[in-house]
Amino acid sequence: MIPAIEKKIVNYLKNIKSADDMDLIIALGMAKEGFDWPYCEHALTVGYRGSLTEIIQIIGRCTRDSANKTHAQFTNLIAQPDAEDSEVTIAVNNMLKAITCSLLMEQVLAPNFKFKTRLPDDNTEAPKGVVKIKGFKQPSTVKVKSIVETDLNDLKAKILQDDNIAKALTGSVDPEVINKVLIPKIIQTTYPDLSDEEIEEVRQYVVVDSAIKTCDIEQSGDKQFVKMANKFVNINDLNIDLIDSINPFQKAFEILSKSLDKKTFKVIQNCIEETRIHVTEEEAIILWPKIVKFVKEVGNQPNISSFDPQERRMAEALILLRKLKRERGVGN
Repeated sequence: MIPAIEKKIVNYLKNIKSADDMDLIIALGMAKEGFDWPYCEHALTVGYRGSLTEIIQIIGRCTRDSANKTHAQFTNLIAQPDAEDSEVTIAVNNMLKAITCSLLMEQVLAPNFKFKTRLPDDNTEAPKGVVKIKGFKQPSTVKVKSIVETDLNDLKAKILQDDNIAKALTGSVDPEVINKVLIPKIIQTTYPDLSDEEIEEVRQYVVVDSAIKTCDIEQSGDKQFVKMANKFVNINDLNIDLIDSINPFQKAFEILSKSLDKKTFKVIQNCIEETRIHVTEEEAIILWPKIVKFVKEVGNQPNISSFDPQERRMAEALILLRKLKRERGVGN
């Protein structure tokens, strides 16, 4: 049972109506989930966080759209560990890369839209930031409103991490099965106290939000078109049946499966190897003629994963030389 003073604080936070109602919040566990303060401009954490999900949740608290801000900032204060500065730099950079990738994948920085039901006789244009959808069920209870307002990113992250969803994203499962069978099961497991109607409302919001955020919206004259399932649809003609017929996470899957080709993986691998190699500049310069000879004879560049130690060493030297070339701005 929530103590009276905590209940009073929670009620006050839920009813904040303007940026002037609150200047600063010092939060412990509550800032990680079940908490929303869209006016927040700067999130400051003190100490190392063992969970990347926890960091993303905290960052998400200050990236909510709000009229009072055009800039959001996250600062993480960590103690200087007892280690060499180079090791600290690599560790911090790796953490920042992981945070950046997670922000992109979980769409924390994507534009926020509000979704409303388009009634049969409604032909008016929706206000900026609002998308009207025929047949869409808007949140009808306090529980559903709380989920879509504060837990949506966390819920989508949980859906994407589900094994059945991961298998379905390969295209082997019909999109309607993903949207109407798999996603509702995850919602029911996560929120067992929701009624069937509430689960459907949450499901529709998850699917619509995921689909709209990842689709391309183009302006043609005074009309807007949304690209869904490889075709453009007038935004005024959107309906829930159309959205349910597509995979809401398809674009994310295409980025993972198609954009990350062999060439891209090689670039990523080389960037990682740059932090590991121990070849000096002098050694790399000496090895350069041997690298050129190797390429002419073999037909490809030295492989960093080769079983031959000499080939691996040449590959390390080549990575270092390319890094030095970039840093010094040397032309081709």
